[in-house]
Amino acid sequence: MGFEEGDKVIFRDEYHEKDGEEGEIVQVSETMFGDESYTVEVEDETIGGLGEDQLEAVED
Repeated sequence: MGFEEGDKVIFRDEYHEKDGEEGEIVQVSETMFGDESYTVEVEDETIGGLGEDQLEAVED
């Protein structure tokens, strides 16, 4: 599937205080293995190095 900059997503990480909160993709990078890595801004906090499995699309 993949996400693009500007997409609204739900951040999923049961060990992080921002788990389940909505944020926005602010950067998409490619790892050395060819996978995409995402940086998300959630309530003025920037969380980087996220995989697609840690994000859920927000339905418009």
